[in-house]
Amino acid sequence: MSNINITQNKNTVTVNGETRVVTVKTAGPQGPQGPQGASGLIVDDANKVDGSIVYYDASSATFKADSTTTKLTLVFGGSF
Repeated sequence: MSNINITQNKNTVTVNGETRVVTVKTAGPQGPQGPQGASGLIVDDANKVDGSIVYYDASSATFKADSTTTKLTLVFGGSF
């Protein structure tokens, strides 16, 4: 059995005898970031419950998901 060792990353593809350079990029962070996130969007879901609805709390400059605002407390009856 042979061992194959790769010591250098090469970003080239050969198609029909022609070599083309390929630039490979990875995706950045997806979705909202927490308190340390690069986007600056703070989401506090520490107290989330079933049916929580995310809302903005201006006093803490934070988006929250907790038992204060749920689909049951949003409207009288909450059946939607």
